Amino acid sequence: MKQRFLFIFLVLIAVNTSQAQGKTTRIGYIDMEYILENVSDYKEAKAQLELKAQKWKQEIEAKKLNINSLKENLKTEKALLTKELIDERETEIKFLENEMLDYQQKQFGADGNLMRQKSALAKPIQDQVFTAVQDIAEAKNYDFIFDKSSDLTMLFSNKRFDISDQVLRVLNRTEKREQLTKKQLKDQEAKESKENAIDENPAMSDRQKVLDERKAAREKLIEDRRLEQEAKKKEYDDRRKAIQAEREAKKNGTVSEPAKTTEAAKTTETGKTGETAKPAAAATTEPTTTEPAVDKAAERQKLYEQRKKELEERRKKILEEREAAKKAKEAETQKTNTTNN
Repeated sequence: MKQRFLFIFLVLIAVNTSQAQGKTTRIGYIDMEYILENVSDYKEAKAQLELKAQKWKQEIEAKKLNINSLKENLKTEKALLTKELIDERETEIKFLENEMLDYQQKQFGADGNLMRQKSALAKPIQDQVFTAVQDIAEAKNYDFIFDKSSDLTMLFSNKRFDISDQVLRVLNRTEKREQLTKKQLKDQEAKESKENAIDENPAMSDRQKVLDERKAAREKLIEDRRLEQEAKKKEYDDRRKAIQAEREAKKNGTVSEPAKTTEAAKTTETGKTGETAKPAAAATTEPTTTEPAVDKAAERQKLYEQRKKELEERRKKILEEREAAKKAKEAETQKTNTTNN
């Protein structure tokens, strides 16, 4: 505790000395726990270690259950046992208890397997983090960089001094560079340069955020227009098919009338020759296809009305989104003008 306060005191003295000399002091901090939790290799190894720890806990619980069972048996049979047997069983139970406590300490103690493996797991990544912090400090002229998750107590920390995401980007870049081609590497460097500029200027970060939001709104508007055009095209195709089907149905209906007349004439001739009239009856009862075709046309008309309604609702929604985007843009412009003034 004394060392911690002494360290803070020395930092404050250094800051005041720099300010007295007219030099601007740059201070940043990182959150090591946040960085570790966002490194994929560490997360996978930590999950495996947690599975090991869970297995150790189950073994300890099994030992406890066995000891409790022996205690209960001894309590039940104590009246029937001699003093020597009782002492022998109590000694055995005491031995098992000590063995269980030793195993628990070995796995979960301050210097147990869990702590040692956690430390060994984090050590390589921590080394990479320290290297990245040194590179960032040298490149951006930081005077002090603290670790928020260490023993150093930070009573207050402004988020804009947090460089944890910058450190994560450096770690991810190092991993990705090995798999990039020359062109991809050049694009990556340009992207890194842009990200560094944004980190240096918070106002630029806000402006970039606004630009990203506008870009997303434009892309969404283009996508909505494309969907609307596809819906209109589909509606036109369905309407054309419905009209064509209706024409085919009418055509089939007009053709069936002469067919009926011909069949009726044949029936009359057959009656004159004395043959049976059964084929004529079969001919007169032949169903036409006009009525099912009309039902299909009505169904298509209903589907068309439904799609028309959906398109109208979608158009209203797009107009509302455009109006909202316009108001947001006006508010942002007003906010920018107020800031400049």
